[in-house]
Amino acid sequence: MLQDYLRFAWDNLTHKKLRSWLTLIGIFIGVTSVVALIGLGEGLKIAITSQFGISSTEVISVQAGGLTGYGPPGSGVVDPLTEEDVDAIERLPSVRRSVPRILEEGRLTFNDRSAFGIATNIPDGDDRKFVYEAIDAEAAQGRMLKDGDNKKVVLGYNFGVNAVGLGKRIKTGDIVEVDNTNFEVVGIMERKGSFIFDNIVLMNDDPLKELMDDPTRVDVIAVQVKNKNLIEEATAEIEKELRQRRDVKIGEEDFEVQTPQAALDQVNQVLTGVQIFVALIASISIIIGAIGIVNTMTTAVLERKSQIGIMKSIGARNSDIFYQFFIEAGLMGVVGGLSGAVIGETIAFVGTLAINAMIGSQAVPKINFMIIIFTLFGTFIIGSVAGIVPAMNAARQHPVDALRG
Repeated sequence: MLQDYLRFAWDNLTHKKLRSWLTLIGIFIGVTSVVALIGLGEGLKIAITSQFGISSTEVISVQAGGLTGYGPPGSGVVDPLTEEDVDAIERLPSVRRSVPRILEEGRLTFNDRSAFGIATNIPDGDDRKFVYEAIDAEAAQGRMLKDGDNKKVVLGYNFGVNAVGLGKRIKTGDIVEVDNTNFEVVGIMERKGSFIFDNIVLMNDDPLKELMDDPTRVDVIAVQVKNKNLIEEATAEIEKELRQRRDVKIGEEDFEVQTPQAALDQVNQVLTGVQIFVALIASISIIIGAIGIVNTMTTAVLERKSQIGIMKSIGARNSDIFYQFFIEAGLMGVVGGLSGAVIGETIAFVGTLAINAMIGSQAVPKINFMIIIFTLFGTFIIGSVAGIVPAMNAARQHPVDALRG
């Protein structure tokens, strides 16, 4: 019986091709917009997540607040962090090590051209290995920095593929000028898919401090806890210690203590909120499409009065008439939803690739089959609900009145 309803519904839709397609446009546009925006939002989440460049969830970052201008994290603050803060944090019971990180803006010159970016320090000794592991740094060409490399640098991936406007790719062994000081390039990092790390300059502590106006400044403190289960405890201890050292009360902190996961959660919350907002706006088209189905099915009832009368006169029940129009309306929703879901996922897939290319991410776009299945179910329900009243009106038709037309 269901097959018969579906066949009758499909025949009726294809018989009125122009009207059917015009009705489906509202559902199609709405579903395409919603699916595409949700997919692009998920792609953007993955791409932004890859920009953090942190591989260890046991690392807590600490930086001063109270920004006075633009620049890297922790720079341009009213009360910067110091080496004494680093030492105090390292003495806390839950902390394994505390490493000062410097993020210095500067100019790199090569091939008579200049590019502006960020240089960061690589500490000596055991802390060097920790930093390399924390940022997952490996050399695609040459090698990474070692202790004693005072006039040497390692550059981010983009410097080796001519992506920073220098007119010529940089190779290991080349000499570059950083803020009027010459350095030998000993390595090019592997691609990170991060616009920060793929454009960064790595230097050892001492040569970078020689370029700084304030060599005592610490922009970010990277804190490794003794155990990942101590993340919350360590965060509380660091906050308490810095409140005492900086003489601030709870709620008046001029610093931030954050785990990578917490930072990602905040970003994802914002992106999820944006996704929901734009999806609600796009859903207006689906509502308009549902109204179009109501209008089309109401018109179909009026046009097919004679057909309804004939069906009833040969024994069709009210339920048979109701289900025919009900399923026809649901089928219209499914057709609009399926085409919209396919086009929307295609837009999201291509859009994610474009986002990757734009920000240098390596996020892998995926087809979300669950959202396609959910869309088909949802649009069938929307179409069917929209067709309930017209279907009930059709079922109530008296056979004699219907035949009189």
